This record gives sequence, structure tokens and C-alpha cells, in this order.
Amino acid sequence: MRNDWTTLPESVTTGIAERVGGTFDAVPAPSGDHAEIASTVNGPAGQVFVKAASGELSVRSLRYELAATRTIDRHPPAVLWHFESEGWLVATEHLAGPHPDLSPGSPDLDLLAATLTALQETPAPGKTWFTPAARLGFTHPAMDGETLIHSDLNPANLIVTPLGLRIVDWAWATKAAAWVELALLVPWLIGSGHSAEQAEEWIAQLPAWTATGRQVLDDFASRNATKWAAKSRQSAETWVHDLEVWTGEWADDVRFSVGVHRFESAPQPLDPAGTVFTFLR
Repeated sequence: MRNDWTTLPESVTTGIAERVGGTFDAVPAPSGDHAEIASTVNGPAGQVFVKAASGELSVRSLRYELAATRTIDRHPPAVLWHFESEGWLVATEHLAGPHPDLSPGSPDLDLLAATLTALQETPAPGKTWFTPAARLGFTHPAMDGETLIHSDLNPANLIVTPLGLRIVDWAWATKAAAWVELALLVPWLIGSGHSAEQAEEWIAQLPAWTATGRQVLDDFASRNATKWAAKSRQSAETWVHDLEVWTGEWADDVRFSVGVHRFESAPQPLDPAGTVFTFLR
């Protein structure tokens, strides 16, 4: 929920004005819900993106973003300044640019692949981060790991810049196995026009995916689809229902593939003369 700027204490707005050089204009962000205030702020000193929070969960989310920015080079926005006054405030650089096109054949997919390759090698120091179970609501022993993952690489959190693809909104930064980031990306690729099979084929260029057992990936697809199906029954939000469809498509493809594999692997009955009979139904 984005509150009006008039809800901010005077000490906070004064602190912002001091840091942007005086009187400023604020334009609320069109999406996202991890902070009470999220706006592009224009002042005499330039343009910044400001997030302010006072609730327990949103304050924790902003602390996660700060920690992620200190841990990862280049991909998150830089934190220009931050302070606490009757709540928590963090200001990041303003990133101008379009969101990437992740449809099949798009050149932006090369930018995504380069970014993912770098992120897959980023360790998650300490115990600051979400665990897979806390982040996703389900877990598997293979999901545990030492990699820092963003866990929400939907196109709205990706910005194309002259320096490559940048990633915003690190509120759900999670310490997990590297392949979990890729599994969470599959539904967003499906939503961008890939079939489930195409999405997996594209992701297979990353070693963490091919190194993960098929049964583990199938289990993730099934549990993730079950989670979003349950969420969609309790929400009217369009994006929730979209994720139900996209995660369901991946899970259905997995179930079909498993069924075909079992059918092809099953021994076929022979008639007395030795002819193989294939039963279709």
C-alpha cells in the first residue's frame, strides 16, 4: 500500500529536502508494495528514488535491500544515502530505462543471461537473509545453499541501462541454492511468451540448472503451482492469477513429460509369437 506523502513526519520530509538540495517534487511508483512510500523525487541536486517505511515488515524489507546492495556489485541500484527518523528511509539512485523484453528471440535475453551468470556466483554472507522456506512457503533439502538470490526477477524489477541489466527491489533477498533463482524465473518466461519447454531449454544454458536433479525441479514446479493456485482463490489481483496460470502451465508440462517417460520406459506385453503390442488410451 502506497500512503500519501502527507503521512510522513516532518522530520523525514525535512531530511529528504536537505539531501536533495531543497524543495522537491515526488512521483509515486506505479507498482510494488514493500514500502509505505516509494517515489521518484526530483530536487535541485538531481533525481533519486526514495523509499520510506515504518511498519515492521517494510522496515525489514528495506534493511534487506541495503544489505543486498552492500553485498552485490553493479546489479542493484546504488544507495546514495539513508537515515532513520521516526521510521526508516533509504534513497537509491534513480535508474532510467525500459524493462526488458523477455519474449522468445529477444536480444534482451542475452542481457538476462549475462546478469544471471554473475548472480549465480554471488555468495550470501551471514544470516541476514530469508530462507527458502520463509520466502516461498515450502522447501526441499536441495533448495538450501549459500547463494544470494533475488527471488523475484519479473520484468518489472529489471531495467535495461547502458551498463547492462540492473535489478531493483531486493526486499525478498534469499540465501538458497543457485538453481532456485532459475526455477522462480520459469513462470515469468512463460508469461513472456515461452512455452514451459522453451523456458527450460533457455535456462539450461546455466550450469546450476543442469546440475540439479530432474525430480527436484519437478517437485519445485508442482509445489509452486499448488501455492499460487491457493493464493489465487483468496486474491483478486491480476498478477496473482497470472502466476497461477504460468506456474500451472509449467507443472502440467512436467506431469505430461513424466507420464510420457513412464509410458516409453514401461515394458510392452508380447503375444505368444513375440509381437509387441502397444496399448494407447
